[in-house]
Amino acid sequence: MRVLVVTGSKAYDSVKKAVGSGADVLALDVSIGAFITPKLLRSISNLDSYDIVLVPGLASGDFSNIEMELGVKIRLGPKHAYDLDIVLPYIDSIDLSHTIPACQLLSDKKHSEAMDILHGMEKKADYSFEIKNLRIGGNSIMKVMGEIVDATHLDPDVLQEVGSDYILDGADIIDLGVPIDATPAEVRCAVKAASHLDVPISIDTLDPDLILAGIEAGIDMVLSLNSDNMELVGNAIIEQDIAAVIIGDGDLKSLQRNIELAQDIGIKKVIADPILNPIGHGLVDSLMLYREFRQFSDIPLFFGAGNVTELVDADSIGVNATLAGIAMELGASILFTPEYSDKAKGSISELKTAAQMMFLAEIRNTAPKDLGLDLLVIKEKRRRKDKIEVENPIEAKPHTEWVQDPAGCFRIALHDGKIIAKHDETCITGTNAKAIFDTIHDMGLVSAPEHAAYLGRELMKAELALKFGRSYMQDDEF
Repeated sequence: MRVLVVTGSKAYDSVKKAVGSGADVLALDVSIGAFITPKLLRSISNLDSYDIVLVPGLASGDFSNIEMELGVKIRLGPKHAYDLDIVLPYIDSIDLSHTIPACQLLSDKKHSEAMDILHGMEKKADYSFEIKNLRIGGNSIMKVMGEIVDATHLDPDVLQEVGSDYILDGADIIDLGVPIDATPAEVRCAVKAASHLDVPISIDTLDPDLILAGIEAGIDMVLSLNSDNMELVGNAIIEQDIAAVIIGDGDLKSLQRNIELAQDIGIKKVIADPILNPIGHGLVDSLMLYREFRQFSDIPLFFGAGNVTELVDADSIGVNATLAGIAMELGASILFTPEYSDKAKGSISELKTAAQMMFLAEIRNTAPKDLGLDLLVIKEKRRRKDKIEVENPIEAKPHTEWVQDPAGCFRIALHDGKIIAKHDETCITGTNAKAIFDTIHDMGLVSAPEHAAYLGRELMKAELALKFGRSYMQDDEF
């Protein structure tokens, strides 16, 4: 295609460098490309010699009318010049927009393509068995199990709400964590409540009486069986054709022996758990058990990522991504995590995306990058580049005195996934800092410039806290 990229004079060199030989570049009579208007495009004499004209993605004008008038496609390019090199190769295959920047469209397209590949491969995958129509093992994608800790202590409505949230975050299986003081009646109640969730439900206990109560209530999967409880609950598992996670006594021989016992008595849906140890407590040794087990068996593997994530004071995103990559190399089938501590909140969603990334990487035989999916939250894949001329800068100095705004003060907090800005009897809510401040301004609830600047800072901190799943406290550092 014959492509023309129009820009402002300041960005011309950057645009030219990013485009290379992939398009022509023209600087219009404006310094900033975002200020390009339809009127400026009319001044281009040979516009009809191009198949498409890209205007900067931050341009706010309506170019649809002039497109019809001139008979040439005029569409938004990326927001930033340095993204032109990744947009231009797709210029023939993506229908660019009048309203959505090309970089965003491309990101959406790559994500959509990635999800289509995932769904297509999962439909064709070989697998060991199904649990409630969920494919486990073989070359199917790793599934994520989210544990509801101390599930029997929760009100049924709360349990259902937590389970529903886990499913929305990507959990394929809900595990009911059962404390040692639970009763069979409490287990039956918890299972009954969880049965309304449209995914397989597992129960996590070694107590045979509690396992039997869960089976009686309709559980789909049992965590965990060993030599102490297997013969007591084995028949019930066989009769209901329930999946069972088998553990050993910390070594490979006992795990293998327990698996053979389970298979001998007739348990068909067997999942092996060599047990992943935390960092500092034999993590590497446990990984070696996984590796050794996989070398002689193709039984689906259970991988307790939460055993590591919950016991390290590090952001869970990178930890979960790395663990999922290790699990993929070991041929694991189920990634298990609770979200017990505040620092581990979001682990289900992180493991879900990580599992998809690793599956795509394995299909493509590449590293898990440039897949259309990522877990980049704080770090950037491509740094923005902007230059500004600085002459005689003035060192900033904060005011030392606080003066109250005659219009009154605000209390800012987070509640139920929204920002709350309270002023006397007025309460403004939303998820966008600008929208909340615009409402405050329109209602005449701020009159001092210092107060307006303060509200802008605090509302933006609250918005970022929402975005990153953090807590927020007014006037605290973010």
